[in-house]
Amino acid sequence: MDIQQLQINISSQLDSRLIELFLEEFLDVERRYVLGDWEPATLNGGQLVELGARIIYHVDSGNLNRNKGVDPCLKYIEDPTNNNSHAFPHRRSALHLCKTLRTLYKFRSQRGAVHIDPDYSANELDATLVVSLSRWVVAEVLRIFWNGDTKIVALAIKEIVRYNVPAVLEIDNRSLVLRTDCSVEEEILILLHNKGEAGLSRTDLGKAIPKPPPSITKAIQSLASSAKRQVVKKSTGNFVLTPGGAKRIQTELADKLSLG
Repeated sequence: MDIQQLQINISSQLDSRLIELFLEEFLDVERRYVLGDWEPATLNGGQLVELGARIIYHVDSGNLNRNKGVDPCLKYIEDPTNNNSHAFPHRRSALHLCKTLRTLYKFRSQRGAVHIDPDYSANELDATLVVSLSRWVVAEVLRIFWNGDTKIVALAIKEIVRYNVPAVLEIDNRSLVLRTDCSVEEEILILLHNKGEAGLSRTDLGKAIPKPPPSITKAIQSLASSAKRQVVKKSTGNFVLTPGGAKRIQTELADKLSLG
């Protein structure tokens, strides 16, 4: 599910251009984070906040302004003196979004995003906070404005955070890890990470990894073993990453997701 497919299932209350930019910005923050690029992941969250604030302001006020500042947008919604009319579907949800967006905006600003602080160095913990808050904001917007079966909202959220891994080439309906310094296990994990919820079959993995078939089978068995449990086979026959496999990608293999 790509951004265009996702937008089909989002309420027409949302401006298509704003929501497209909002999701693209979110994907960029996610990609930077998983590649261990902490500074952009930490500081670029401000653009996500700007777009998020304009989206909920548009819905709440009925006024579309793609350039309105964060504070004016959020002040209209918060409306402490109760002077404004509000069209947002759930008042409490709108206020929760405002609080989260303000926290995210203020945090990245005070960490040196606006005025460079010579004493500040971006780090994983700061990036994790920014990414976690960004994920919640995106998930909440989707939850509120999703048209269709609500059971697939969670799947849609997972799908939009799939990472297009720079080290993986998609050619002739197959994937290929371009790095030559990966073990068979590492290639499998990187390929499955790139495919997200769809996963890959044993046949697909065999086509993607130019290694002897027995070594691929052995690596899959090892990754799926009770000792590791980093991949699992779905009812469709495709293999996907478990949370343990995703954690290994982030902690051990982030540097191998790029071309180096």
